[in-house]
Amino acid sequence: MGYPTKVQLISRQKGKQWYVNFPNALAEALNFVKGETVEWTIVSMDCLRMKRLGKIKKKIKKKESV
Repeated sequence: MGYPTKVQLISRQKGKQWYVNFPNALAEALNFVKGETVEWTIVSMDCLRMKRLGKIKKKIKKKESV
């Protein structure tokens, strides 16, 4: 299953910025955290690879008390 996402362009006086939003379902499945740093690599004109640069922190789910 894929997650179609639109690329956004913001034009400012100092230049342009491109944005690609990361779907929440993917971020949660991969345990991303706010402020995490990633690196993009061009594999081909049709494929980008994103790599985490930091250690992966596992989320610990608290057990609900009954």
